[in-house]
Amino acid sequence: MKKTLQIIVTLALTAISNFASSQWAHQNINYLSNFDDASVAAEPIYGIRYQGCWGWRNTNDGREYGIIGSTSGTYFVEVTNPTNPIERDYVTGRSNNRIWHEYKSYQNYLYIISDGGGNSLQIVDMSYLPDSVHVVYDSDAIFDSGHTLYIDGNLLYVAYVSKLGMATSSMSVYSLADPELPVLLRRLDQDYPSITSVHDMYVINDTIFASCGNQGLYVFKYNATGNSFNQLGSLTSYPDAGYNHSSFLDASHQVLYMCDEVPAGMAVKVVDVSDISNMIVVDTFYSNPGATPHNPYVLRNELFLSYYQDGVVAYNLDNPRHPVNNGYFDTHYQNTPGTYPTPAYQGCWGAYTDLPSGHLLASDMQLGLFVLVISQVMSTGPIIEIKPTVTLYPNPAYHRLHINLPSSSYPRDVSIINATGNLILSSEIEGQETIFDINTSKYASGIYQAIIKGNEGVSTYKFVVVN
Repeated sequence: MKKTLQIIVTLALTAISNFASSQWAHQNINYLSNFDDASVAAEPIYGIRYQGCWGWRNTNDGREYGIIGSTSGTYFVEVTNPTNPIERDYVTGRSNNRIWHEYKSYQNYLYIISDGGGNSLQIVDMSYLPDSVHVVYDSDAIFDSGHTLYIDGNLLYVAYVSKLGMATSSMSVYSLADPELPVLLRRLDQDYPSITSVHDMYVINDTIFASCGNQGLYVFKYNATGNSFNQLGSLTSYPDAGYNHSSFLDASHQVLYMCDEVPAGMAVKVVDVSDISNMIVVDTFYSNPGATPHNPYVLRNELFLSYYQDGVVAYNLDNPRHPVNNGYFDTHYQNTPGTYPTPAYQGCWGAYTDLPSGHLLASDMQLGLFVLVISQVMSTGPIIEIKPTVTLYPNPAYHRLHINLPSSSYPRDVSIINATGNLILSSEIEGQETIFDINTSKYASGIYQAIIKGNEGVSTYKFVVVN
């Protein structure tokens, strides 16, 4: 009987999600519900209403919650019934015009930070839900502003953290031995004053992959015994480099997915970190030209990326060094496909992948919290595209690019498109020639597309030029 009921519930949720998803652009990721408080005001610069999100399950009763930041505070939304989100509590911040909130949880505590002056660190005990949450700390005594945070074990890492009357720290680490009163252990600038800013970090076993903005990616180890940071490696020059924003490791911890936020439309970098002293970008990709990757998340064999303008995009990691798109859900229906708004900060800010139910939470800067079904992308491999077998090498290309073409596909056209969408080469290949060489020595460094047309159809391949 229990199994039969579970099947009925699954079928009902599928029917609801398929019906509701019809109003959103999507593939293999489906809609369950959306929480949006109409009273939330947009801040005046970018029109942002909501920011980061998080998820939490109460182990006492199994209920699940979504947490999302707004311009004036934090919402706690029960999503146990994923088609009917219920606001259970709200915690007001110190400003009603915030552009930034980020969250992490430790045990039953949620840590709330906000960027910019005049804020505070807030710590909330969520164990009283669904009745309410209890604010157990709200003060600027430890710090008043932080950009992002990460919790590894019982250590809290905060990026670009400031305290009234003190110099800003690029990153600091705090002990959560007492979860209601973090204690500062060490500032990164005490050991590496040359690092001016850490924007975000991914931490595992005291190893910190620190996205340092225009300075690139740095990897540090926090030594608790000696209370110091030690640098393990860095990646400061790489294809399509911009403002290094965030990263996430794959399940093997051998591959890192890295996002550059500025300028808009940057590619996601796939970095081989098996040797941290010699990290190498092995692939680059993007959702659509002009869309900006903001935050990456890995759940088992799937990479989820929150994109400004393009929503949540999923990539299969059967080959972790070459992710393949296999689904998306566009939270930003206001955007006309192929065009991108000004200002650029519209669309999906972040996602949360770890609810035991398997549902995904996503925050849209204008439309609030989404509850999504991802079972289809989790159970399927990459979308198979029927196309001629073509190989491009070397990639990245330094002086020449070789395109290996199948001899059965002729006549064939090869077109090269640069990152701004301009056609820079078009050539028809006659006969059964199988190798087509391109002199890339005069191409600007960046990402290009090779469009191959043959009897089997049209296919597109990305390659990188480094000069």
